[in-house]
Parts: sequence; C-alpha cells; structure tokens
Amino acid sequence: MKYSEMAITVSDVNKYIKEKIAQDEYLNNVLVKGEISNFKNHYTGHMYFTLKDENSLIKCIIFKSYAQKLNFIPKDGMKVILLGTVSVFERDGVYQIYGKVMEEDGLGDLYTKYQQLKSRLEEEGLFNEEHKMEIPKMPKIIGVLTSQTGSVIKDIINVSTRRNPNVYIRLLPVPVQGEGAAEKIAEGIQYMNKNKLADVLILARGGGSLEDLWPFNEEIVAHSIYNSEIPIISAVGHETDFTIADFVADLRAPTPSAAAELAVPDIYEVKQKINMYKNRLRLALNKKVEFMRMQYDKVTSSFVFKEPTRKINESYIRIDTYIKQLENLIKGKKERQNIIYANLVTKLDTLSPLKTLTRGYSIAQKKDKIVKSAQDLNIGDKLVLKFIDGNQNVEVI
Repeated sequence: MKYSEMAITVSDVNKYIKEKIAQDEYLNNVLVKGEISNFKNHYTGHMYFTLKDENSLIKCIIFKSYAQKLNFIPKDGMKVILLGTVSVFERDGVYQIYGKVMEEDGLGDLYTKYQQLKSRLEEEGLFNEEHKMEIPKMPKIIGVLTSQTGSVIKDIINVSTRRNPNVYIRLLPVPVQGEGAAEKIAEGIQYMNKNKLADVLILARGGGSLEDLWPFNEEIVAHSIYNSEIPIISAVGHETDFTIADFVADLRAPTPSAAAELAVPDIYEVKQKINMYKNRLRLALNKKVEFMRMQYDKVTSSFVFKEPTRKINESYIRIDTYIKQLENLIKGKKERQNIIYANLVTKLDTLSPLKTLTRGYSIAQKKDKIVKSAQDLNIGDKLVLKFIDGNQNVEVI
C-alpha cells in the first residue's frame, strides 16, 4: 500500500484536534487571567487580543455579541479575567480562547509604569506648551530617526518628495524596539543636534503593542526630545497609540506619513498662494489708480481749481510712475527667484547620490562610511554596496 493512500489531510488533523479539545469539559468553560497585549477592536465589532503572563501567551477573540456586554474598554497592559472556551480555528490550525465574559483585574506592570512616568514628567513641565518650538515653514533638510528597513522611511520619503521634490531627507537609522533601543534613540537625537544635521526631526515607527512601543516611553528619550534644539515631530505607532514621546515632542502626528505632510509644505500650494497675493496686490493698485482718476476728473471739471488740478495731475503722473516701478520690481524679483530656484534644482539634481545611482554606479560603504579608495580595503572586509534598487552585502576576497 502506498503511503499516499494511508495519509490524511491537514484539514483532517485540525478537525480531529478540534474534536478532541471539544470533548474536554474543563476547556469548554475555562477561567483564565492574564495581561492584554496586541488588542484590536475590529470594525465588525469583534475583539482580537493576546493574553499573556511571565512565561506564555494565548490568542483570544470575543465576538461582537459578547463584546457589547463588556462594561469597560479593553486596552493593552490591562490585567483581566476571561471566561471562555478553548477551541481550534481549523483553517489556520491555531487554538485560542473564545471569550464570553471578561472583567478587569488591575493594570499590567508596563501600563502602570507608563502612567507613573507620564504623571511625573507632566509635573516637571516636560509637556508644557510654552516649551514647544514651531515647525519651520520651509525646511530644507528633514532628519528622520527610524529603522533603516520597513515601510516607515519609504512612506516618509514618498510623501516628502511628492510635496517638495527639492527637500533633502537625512536618515539616521536607530532601533525602534527591543533592549537598548531607547538609548540609541536618545543618542541619535543628541547627535543630530550636536552636528546641526536637520531643520526638523521626525521620530517615527509603525504600530505595535505596548511592549513594542516601550522605547518611546523611556525617560531618557523624553529628556532628549525636551532638550533638543531642533524641533521634533513624533509619529510613533498608529493614530490611537500615544507614547510619552508624543507628549514631549513639539508636534504629534498620527502616522509617519502624516508627519511628512506636517514637516514638508506643498510647494505647489505655496506657489498658488504667491500668485494669489500678487493678483490681490495688482487689484488693489488698480482700484487705487481708479479712485485717484475719479478724484482727478472731479477736480478738473471745475475751472476754479486750475492750480490744484495741475498738482493733482503731477501727482497722478508720479503715482503712475511708482506703479510701473513697483510692477517692474515685482517682475524682476520674480525672474531672479525663478533663476535661483532653477539653479538650486539643477545643483540638487547634480549632487544627488540617487542621480549617480541611476546611471549604473554604486556606492560602497564600510562600517557606514563611504569607501573612497581601494587602499582603504583589506581582504575579508565586509562591505555594503548600494544600488538604485537596494543594497547587497559583499566581502573583499
């Protein structure tokens, strides 16, 4: 007999395990306590989250019909007691608790620590509005502190360059979660300030659990943001996530993409405003001239005021001359600004490392420094080659 004839399907295995668990009366009505993590309130009304303790975790779901009966809003960090049934989700082969009733059992250690630090820093004045700096209207260099990989930096670059193609993005890669991340983030902020590497900083990462976002709740990061001489926009997590970094920062953005929109003005909107102001000035001048002409006609209609008429006529000529001079000044300034703008665009395009990469060149880096000479290399050195479409790790042989 062939083994294929003896084998059962994956679905059969999952179904068998589900039936075995269903036969256990203890698992049909189990009372479990733990701390909520990765909580998600789905648009369907269902609640998805994880219950954990010091050593383990288990996935949980509370369907809408039961979720509506809860007398509190679950959040990450809460300690709860959950009554439900353990069963297997056959499609994914995952066992989880299907909750029916849930009650609060106090706050988790991390959440309590977060609230205590938040209250203390607020009393010390780190959140006060008078300490917050304005974001520059037309920044030239946007500093970004986030992970070098992932969608966050890509989103910031896409939004920023779309709004203003001439803006320069300077990325300082830092770890955004895990042990030691808070210290690296604080060092990054201090480094950007010490070397004056940006006009505004964006501190960003994607969403996650309270544990994932914890580096942005550390006191060392809060004080680094507070002491920064460069304005900082905090864009940590999703719109519903709030970290201590958000409260200390000069401006809080709900997402990294929103941070880019707040930091980089839309150059096309700026041009439209300039044209609008120019049109308003022209209309105001035309109205002023028309008013003066009406006054002139009124005075010259009487022979009694020949001398005043002459003076008014001379004044009208001077005003007309001033108007023409002003129009020429505006025109000349606009032409000079266009020349400056074109030169800057050309210069930026010429100096852009991305422009060099598009022509088939690559950039070699050794320990985050650009290799300028073959004399700087030794056999066995680890290099990173940057191409237009990504990076490659190589070794000198």
